[in-house]
Amino acid sequence: MRMSDFLVRELGRRQVVLFFLCATMLYILPLILADFPYIDDNWRTLAAGNAWAGQGRLFADWLYEALTFTGAAPNIFPLPLLLATLAMSLALTRLTFHYFPEPTLSCCLVPLPLWYNPFLLQNLSYQYDGPIMALSLVAVIYAITFNGSTRAQRWLVPALLLALAIGLYQISLNVFLGLCAVELLRAIQWRTSWSQVGELLGAKFAQLLLGLLIYCVTAYPFMESGRGEMLNWNADPLLQIGISLGRVLEKVTLLLHGGYAWVFAGLVLCALVGGAQLSKQVIGQPVRQRKSAVPGLICLLIVLLLVLLVPGITLLFENFNEGARTLMGFGVLLLALFYLAYQALASGHRRLPLLLIIPLLATLSLSFAYGRVLSLQKTFASAALYSLSRDIGGHRELREAKRIYLSIGYSDHWLIGAAGSFKRLPVLPYLLNIDYYMLAENLPGAGISNVVAERERRNATHVGYLGYPPLVESQFYRIILLGDYAFIVIKEPPKIRSLHW
Repeated sequence: MRMSDFLVRELGRRQVVLFFLCATMLYILPLILADFPYIDDNWRTLAAGNAWAGQGRLFADWLYEALTFTGAAPNIFPLPLLLATLAMSLALTRLTFHYFPEPTLSCCLVPLPLWYNPFLLQNLSYQYDGPIMALSLVAVIYAITFNGSTRAQRWLVPALLLALAIGLYQISLNVFLGLCAVELLRAIQWRTSWSQVGELLGAKFAQLLLGLLIYCVTAYPFMESGRGEMLNWNADPLLQIGISLGRVLEKVTLLLHGGYAWVFAGLVLCALVGGAQLSKQVIGQPVRQRKSAVPGLICLLIVLLLVLLVPGITLLFENFNEGARTLMGFGVLLLALFYLAYQALASGHRRLPLLLIIPLLATLSLSFAYGRVLSLQKTFASAALYSLSRDIGGHRELREAKRIYLSIGYSDHWLIGAAGSFKRLPVLPYLLNIDYYMLAENLPGAGISNVVAERERRNATHVGYLGYPPLVESQFYRIILLGDYAFIVIKEPPKIRSLHW
């Protein structure tokens, strides 16, 4: 068989699974090679701690207790990520056959943005939380694609899967709502009757309510008070939501630089053509069937909803989190663009949809660039830990101190080695999201047991402003000794300058 024939022929389920297994594993390969404990991973590794139940994520605790055969969460990375990636490849296979009953290679490219979401890289950076978030996505996909033989099954099973997804990571609710919007888009494309569209929306709404109810009686009661506080509706909530949307837009535009801007502009252009073709199909129906301009208005509302679901439910929280890990809805927006672009390209030639591999390759390239930045951060963190442990171990007063307090020292200029990558790819520092020199929980890894918890860092920061003479003066920090207590005060690093070699 010629290669050109293989690219356009129908694929079997085993072949589709193999394709997604290779594609998903390739995307996480840089993160596994970097092997960098990311932020919360440090204290979780130190304590073998879970503590997700207090965040309303009870099922995450159960998952690690089952995987480790303990009542806690020893670090077993990368096993959970490999298992979650395998589950994701099966879920994407199911979604592909849901969208395309007779899929070709180009059809497999359409749902892949759910995994090749650039902002999902921050989620997957967590050695503990990354697999949990991935499995939450898997549960959402199965909830969308499940089609039981009875009405009770069609309601109950997706609701259970949705409750599982929310109990693993609440932000996955954005993905469920986004995929429901894509289902509505597909229903309009296939000229589904309005009664069937109403039945579809009603079923999804019932699944959502039942899933939330199951979550509320299982995982939610374990959530600590004070978490998940909603917006103050007496303080102009629309203004707060507008400000939050502006911040999200600012972060998303970090992705659109250089060739990435042209690639995504081409994707949007193809999607617009596909959307126009869809509208033409709807308008081409008899007047008694198309109900005037209602279908076109619904398509426009679907696009606006998908854009709004990029931050999604986080807009409703009092403490808005603009971190990349909350933008899981961006993957659904990309999926919708890929779906519409596929329709436009397939109408021109059966091989043209293979062009969708270009934006996927761009995202894969970003994944490898991000993996290299994680490796540089790991090198910097190791050097910082060695420097601190040497200075503390070299002074008897510090070794014998009752407590050692460590300030944070927030800055965007710690990682000088990645200055070139940061300049060419401004989204990388947003994905990395590490603006500190050292975390207190890193020091026990070097045998320093008298350092205190991270939450007490304000003590060292306060002492740093009082001007005490330091016992140790280093490039990045000062160590001050007051009686039996030591304080590590982090200095402000100089701004990153252009490096010439």
